[in-house]
Amino acid sequence: MVILPRYVFLTKGVGIHRERLASFEAALRDAGIAPYNLVRVSSIFPPYCRIISRNRGLSLLNPGQVLFVVMSDNATNEPHRLISASIGIAIPKDPSRYGYLSEYHSFGEREDRAGDYAEDLAAQMLATTLGVPFDPDLSYDKRKEIWKIAKEIVRTQNITQTAIGNKHGLWTTVVAAAVLITDVPEEKENESKTEFQD
Repeated sequence: MVILPRYVFLTKGVGIHRERLASFEAALRDAGIAPYNLVRVSSIFPPYCRIISRNRGLSLLNPGQVLFVVMSDNATNEPHRLISASIGIAIPKDPSRYGYLSEYHSFGEREDRAGDYAEDLAAQMLATTLGVPFDPDLSYDKRKEIWKIAKEIVRTQNITQTAIGNKHGLWTTVVAAAVLITDVPEEKENESKTEFQD
């Protein structure tokens, strides 16, 4: 049996609770993916896979469904500590080739910095498989220019969630995820067919 995702959507959330596990659950609720059985997978963006909105993606799912996700999470119970979780995506120009998803989490980084880093990680992995020049000593912005010139990497993006640790020492959790949708019931796809038109 071949399991090949057809769609992917990005989501993120924050949760705060006295218990660490409960704060993680709250973050999943905030991200909209708590009612599903999540299976973490590694970081390949499938060929011919389409990125859809979170709302569209959630409309195709059923509670209890097993979902494959590339997920990053981070947590702290240290008051005022900045945390982040990020997913980066790099997609090749040729849709028949696979791309990359990266997971990154950090402390003390703002959303833009953590997001750029996650995006850069995914682009680096894709660049090495495509044979695009890669110099780790160059800045991310300079590498982006090289990749644009090479015209092999068509798109990069990220989704990042940051939060500041609760001032009373409650657990604060952040999650960012790429949710891979493999099977879509025909009736649900028909309901949303106009949403998937380019």
